[in-house]
Amino acid sequence: MNPLRGTCKLILASFLLLGLLCGSASAKDFQVECANQFESYPGEGVTVKPARATWTTGFILEALYSRGLEHLGYEVEKFKDLSNPIFYESVIQGDIDYWANGWFPLHNEQIPENFEEKASKVGYVVKQGAIQGYLASKFAVEKYNITSLEDFKREEVKEAFDSDDDGKAELVSCPPGWGCEVVTSHHMDYYDLHDHVDTINAAYSASMADAVSKHRNGQPVVYHTWTPNWTVNELVPGKDVMWINVPFTKPTPGQKGLEEAMVASGIEGLVTDPCKMGFPANDIRVVANDDFLEANPAARKLFEIMSVPMNDISAQNDKMYKGEDDQEDIERHATEWIREHKEQWMEWQKAARKAAK
Repeated sequence: MNPLRGTCKLILASFLLLGLLCGSASAKDFQVECANQFESYPGEGVTVKPARATWTTGFILEALYSRGLEHLGYEVEKFKDLSNPIFYESVIQGDIDYWANGWFPLHNEQIPENFEEKASKVGYVVKQGAIQGYLASKFAVEKYNITSLEDFKREEVKEAFDSDDDGKAELVSCPPGWGCEVVTSHHMDYYDLHDHVDTINAAYSASMADAVSKHRNGQPVVYHTWTPNWTVNELVPGKDVMWINVPFTKPTPGQKGLEEAMVASGIEGLVTDPCKMGFPANDIRVVANDDFLEANPAARKLFEIMSVPMNDISAQNDKMYKGEDDQEDIERHATEWIREHKEQWMEWQKAARKAAK
């Protein structure tokens, strides 16, 4: 469990952590300042059941949002790692209270029909900043004049991206259960790519680490990714790789009406501008059970106002890629982020407490 479970009279470790937030030099100094700033702990006596998505780039969000609840006095259980469909069923049943890993509109097709009767999307972790699409090694894009997935039907392109000699290009995609896997499968069908492209649907981080290594060894790679993500730090769009088009915009049922948002412009590394991405820009949002929200106005308010800059998420993801990837590291990253944003954090905490009165 993280340190800090509620009041100013908790163990010394809790004093020291909150002292960082309040800018105090010692636990004693913090006790004085805490008495002035935190007169109530509205979460005391309430246990929260969080979930966490299975993609590593979202791990820091669980840590930060759970820490925010703990600083309100809530007892936060250890998260459950859940696939998207299982989470959305669990949250409407009340088996899980929330997660901070909702991607919309990407997850629209994975939420149950009765979702709006039992659960809500709350606030914006990241608003319209989570872009997705396909990237290919820049040197190969230029050599083979690649602008679209359609070019992977050309023999010379398939051969260049075929590392296992099966006659098809290998494209790193998403594991089953992820929203992006639904969309990439849709693309393989509608663009008639199955005879030309093999999608790698294994563990994403491991598959992408292999792709990064291949690229740096001079082998061209093509893959799906999103932002925020460590991949854009390791293979930089415009420098190492290029965003490429889908052949034409063909929305999934969950993307209908968002065709204009599936075309990007003004983004670094587009092979053409505008570029048909195949995915609309997404909002990352908290999703929570309605009964939990109604019973916990402080938690609702925190979810409504809290956010994390996309670049900060990408930077933390890059630390994980470079080896700081166990839970202790992630919790330390959360503490460091809170300390670096202590003024904003304190404002969120004050606003959440006010909402509970």
